[in-house]
Amino acid sequence: MQEKTNLEYAVTAYQKMAQTLDEDIEMAELYEDDDVSSNELLVELEKLQKQAEHQKLEALLSGEADHNDAYMEIHAGSGGTEAQDWAEMLLRMYTRWAEKHGYKVEYEEETIGDVAGLKSITIKIIGYNAYGWLKSESGVHRLVRISPFDSNARRHTSFASVSVYPVIDDEIEIEINESDCRIDTYRASGAGGQHINKTDSAVRITHIPTGIVVQSQSQRSQFQNRETAWKMLKAKLYEMELKKRADAAAQERDNQQDNGWGYQIRSYVLQPYRLIKDLRTNVETSDDRAVLDGDIDLFLSAYLANQGIKG
Repeated sequence: MQEKTNLEYAVTAYQKMAQTLDEDIEMAELYEDDDVSSNELLVELEKLQKQAEHQKLEALLSGEADHNDAYMEIHAGSGGTEAQDWAEMLLRMYTRWAEKHGYKVEYEEETIGDVAGLKSITIKIIGYNAYGWLKSESGVHRLVRISPFDSNARRHTSFASVSVYPVIDDEIEIEINESDCRIDTYRASGAGGQHINKTDSAVRITHIPTGIVVQSQSQRSQFQNRETAWKMLKAKLYEMELKKRADAAAQERDNQQDNGWGYQIRSYVLQPYRLIKDLRTNVETSDDRAVLDGDIDLFLSAYLANQGIKG
């Protein structure tokens, strides 16, 4: 049924574009000598061209979990408040991107910063192809700017890591031996009403063989948070297996072999000049405001197109 839904989505998108093109051709023939209508038609054709390019790239999303929803984790690097503020800026960038594409965002867990920003956060991005589009964002993001927290207005460099992994269907069987896991409960932090601050409703699960740690505090009951944490653990183990397969099939792709803390994928320079550059595709832009407001499609598309060419 999932495969049927995916195929119907692709076919429907093509049919809509074909219909729009036919309508534009009829309009061009009808208003051939009308300059105003011709200009409007050019605008519509440019929109259609962008949509076609988008669908072309989506056709490359053929991975086993590309069509799935996605979990995204953001962790502030060393540097205290400055890095924690950068983590929150990245969260805003991704949530704005999700909103612009009609995706829903759910907050699973967050640890707020000591003064400002976030130490870490996990969100769930719900929508068709969410994981396929966002999987390229895993890695370290570097920010250079004049720190708003430095009274001497000095330039600071901050780091934050992003990890993206797919939300997997319940039908996919992943065996987890509960004896291999340590389950801890703790009092949830942050806003959430009287209940969430007074009871040990938050749940943390540590998978001892792999060292994977997941935690959930978004629900009011410990039972619900425990259920969510198990799903997140299954998703992480599933993603680990997918990465093993990808590495074995394409070892020459260095940019897919290491999403660890030491691997920088993008640089955001706001001072002394403005330049945001992806270090894997060399795509860059000076429009930092747009990027930090969620306009990251140029980076996502370039990465996906590059992988399509390699494939």
